[in-house]
Amino acid sequence: MGDYVFRLPDVGEGVAEAEIVTWFVEVGDRVKADDQLAEVVTDKVSIVLPSPVTGVVVSRLGDPGDLVAVGSDLVILRTENGESGTGEADTAPDETEADLIAEDSRPEEPAPDDPSDLATVGEFVTNTRPMSTPPVRRRAKEAGLDLSTVTGTGPEGRITHADLDRILGDVEEPPSIQVTEIPVVGVRRAIADHMSLAKSKIPHITYVEEVDVTPLQALRKTLNRKGDGTQLTLLPFLMLAIARAVSDHPYVNGRFDDDRGVVEQHADVHIGVATQTGSGLVVPVVRNVEAMDLWACADEIKRLSDAARAGRATTDELKGSTITVSSLGALGGIVSTPVINHPEVAIVGVNKIQIRPHWDGSQFVPREMMNLSSAFDHRVIDGWDAATFIQRVKELLEQPALIFI
Repeated sequence: MGDYVFRLPDVGEGVAEAEIVTWFVEVGDRVKADDQLAEVVTDKVSIVLPSPVTGVVVSRLGDPGDLVAVGSDLVILRTENGESGTGEADTAPDETEADLIAEDSRPEEPAPDDPSDLATVGEFVTNTRPMSTPPVRRRAKEAGLDLSTVTGTGPEGRITHADLDRILGDVEEPPSIQVTEIPVVGVRRAIADHMSLAKSKIPHITYVEEVDVTPLQALRKTLNRKGDGTQLTLLPFLMLAIARAVSDHPYVNGRFDDDRGVVEQHADVHIGVATQTGSGLVVPVVRNVEAMDLWACADEIKRLSDAARAGRATTDELKGSTITVSSLGALGGIVSTPVINHPEVAIVGVNKIQIRPHWDGSQFVPREMMNLSSAFDHRVIDGWDAATFIQRVKELLEQPALIFI
């Protein structure tokens, strides 16, 4: 027999850590090669990790909600054929994020002297490491409390802060105050971390412009009446207009490498489409929009949005955008302040369409109006450049025939 140490693999471009979402195995379980071990999530995608070998789970080095660094030990498996060593699995597009938990993430006692009894090994590891989170273990350690003496009341017997409060005699909140603690984990924590990174690193400048979309709406409705395929929304028109405008204003279609101080300006236009899902906001990428026609763009938006909402979007479909579009549809409000999708340098936000009075030179007439609320990285894009880019997009949307010429 031998011990095989399974480490968290490299799960994507620029990803340094992942969070454990769910364990599919318990200590003492017998698994086959390719059986699911755990689900992890990064700021880009959720991933299920398969076992690379057949054996028995000796130790799980982390709890749901823990952050684990890429390359860190995650699971120890005892193999029956004597295979030992370290390795990583081939990951399907499905992963999580995790914390560097050095001493908290390993069993607190050495392995038993006789490793031949797999049942004993599983029992030994289970008994030597009470189930709890790193903050609970740190608090118990600081208080000099042995967690093996504490009975956990959390899920599956997990020891919680409330269990420590009961033993250490902490004062409970008054019964009249009801507070529900909701852990920020999984995709939601990945979104929070990504937004914090974007706001802390990027000095945003927001530019809002009003657009008369009356002609575009008339064109869109006509095409939908005559077509028999995907129903056109405003989004593919906007994305084609952005791709057209980028050819005149290439500085908005890029990514800023903060560490090297270099803007990577892209010739291809890969537009991220911010999409709300049951797990939070994700950004699938429509690639090479500059080479698409209207219906191809609409079909790809629908395919990627459906995949993202169903949790089927792959890692490659969720990375590599060069500029992002954000729209809340009918809930879009009058003005918004979108957050740039780091490391990009621009995001175009779409607000809702409203009938507003518009002065045509002699009288007020009703028109379908919409605001574009866009944000730019002020380190590399000046206000003038931001305004001229959005003015070009406005021109194309107000005279939609120009999009196709």
